Amino acid sequence: MFEDPSIDKDAYRLMRAGRCAEALSIAAEAVAHASVCLAGHALLASILLKLGRVGEADAIVHMAAKLPAGTGNAYDGLAFVSVELAKHERANTLYRRATEISPQTPRFWYNLACSERGFGRLAQAEEACDRAIELDAAQYPSYLLRSELRVQSNEANHIEQLRSRLAASRLDSHGRSFLGYALAKELDDVGRFDEAFHWFARAAKARRSLMNYQIAEDERKLRRIEEVFRHVPAAEQEGEGSRCIFIMGLPRSGTTLVERILTGLAEVRSNGETENFSRALAAAAPKGRGDMFERAAAAPALVVAENYRRLALVDASGDCIIEKLPTNYLYVGAIRRALPSAKLLLVRRSPLDACFAMFRTLFGEAYPFSYDFDELARYYAAYDRLMHHWRRVLGGALQEIIYEDLVQDPLLAGAAIAQHCGLAWNPQAIDIQANKSVSLTASAAQVRRPIYGSSSGRWRNYRQHLLPLVHALRRCGVPLPQDA
Repeated sequence: MFEDPSIDKDAYRLMRAGRCAEALSIAAEAVAHASVCLAGHALLASILLKLGRVGEADAIVHMAAKLPAGTGNAYDGLAFVSVELAKHERANTLYRRATEISPQTPRFWYNLACSERGFGRLAQAEEACDRAIELDAAQYPSYLLRSELRVQSNEANHIEQLRSRLAASRLDSHGRSFLGYALAKELDDVGRFDEAFHWFARAAKARRSLMNYQIAEDERKLRRIEEVFRHVPAAEQEGEGSRCIFIMGLPRSGTTLVERILTGLAEVRSNGETENFSRALAAAAPKGRGDMFERAAAAPALVVAENYRRLALVDASGDCIIEKLPTNYLYVGAIRRALPSAKLLLVRRSPLDACFAMFRTLFGEAYPFSYDFDELARYYAAYDRLMHHWRRVLGGALQEIIYEDLVQDPLLAGAAIAQHCGLAWNPQAIDIQANKSVSLTASAAQVRRPIYGSSSGRWRNYRQHLLPLVHALRRCGVPLPQDA
């Protein structure tokens, strides 16, 4: 984002170290007399955003974009901040501006492709991916993004190109993971499941080799959350969070589908997958008292709520606001304390489908447990235990949505979700392919198609290959179908 000599390195270093208050004045001084758009403007806006000064961050981006033309890096950085601000149209324009100024920079074409996918302009996204790959054959994320844009066919795919790239000498683990997932996805599309699993497994192993991760630490964290949030307040009729909807669940469990249905209703908007709540909680937590979990539990509820309202722009309109970060399941207790009237939606998918869907997905830095069957099973079991805890302490305040029921009868399930959220139901909301709002999740291309149920039971195409996962889940006490 900030690969530009015009930014102040001290401000950038301080921001990375979490010392944003110190970084702010340095970053502001660096661009105070700028006559053109600089990457330093994006740095300044990012610092303001991290400080929760959302309006000021937006004003900086708006002002900088109007200055005489700067470098491609400047517009790419402003676009990144615009995405964080949910100003997606502006982000798209800025990403496109970066490619116009620096058309030989493959990274800018990849970023534009991601933006185009978010708007459902899948053909344009594929063209941008192709351009990035033409400029640099090592632009590995572009291969995977391109493969995910559509269901590949026997007549139109990139299988042989991907095989050729994977056969290249000196291909590092980074390249093997992106190319391997891309090839596996395309082989799965055309029904060559044994070959697909071979590449899913190789790609997952390559990705896991790049990570320093201990599953035991995650298991400990989930246990601590249960310990410090033994009790949560009773529901209120009205109050803090009455217009807030939190959609959560394991990744690839159907959270995006629920979001798309709800944003098809009147007066509902989504902030997407933001860290608004966790940032609000961290800012309110007292310093120097116990571990991070005790501090989170001791955070003053009113301060957390005020922090969240500011970050999420709750007061900007009268709309209901969706937060769709899957891992908000970690913060259910804290959300309930700060926003006791918020609607909590937990999406649940059958264990094998959920686990295999994660295993076959290349995530960013999140979900490091998903690349190894034993770690995946252990995390699923720890997650499931925490969900049982939330059910016990919240009762009906936690609305569970079964993915399989949702795709089988979206009209019935969608109406029930809307009723729980206090929203007027419109049957047209299930026509998610007609929903024009931006989606930046891993399901961004899938939600441009009508609701389908073909992913349910998908693990059965890989039954023999998934036996180690089946055994690991059963060792962890996770109930599975008889035919697993």
